[in-house]
Amino acid sequence: MPEISRFFGIVIKMYFDEHPPPHFHAIYGEHEAVIDIQSLVAIHGYLPPRVLGMVIEWASQHRDELLDLWEQAANRQSLYKLPPLQ
Repeated sequence: MPEISRFFGIVIKMYFDEHPPPHFHAIYGEHEAVIDIQSLVAIHGYLPPRVLGMVIEWASQHRDELLDLWEQAANRQSLYKLPPLQ
């Protein structure tokens, strides 16, 4: 699962050939959540509220790029990295 960003101890990853809806995985320590790119809602798993807030803020800044990466992953193309939350 390629890493597409990392910030404040949070790792953002996306699998190749994943099931819909378009989503990414956010990992923070022992916690992991799956975030829907369209709605920016955690559809599976758990992150502490402060961490989830940072992930949603970051994803809202990069939604178009995340959708592009989703398409690339669906087609097994190389994924690029996105800048971290600042």
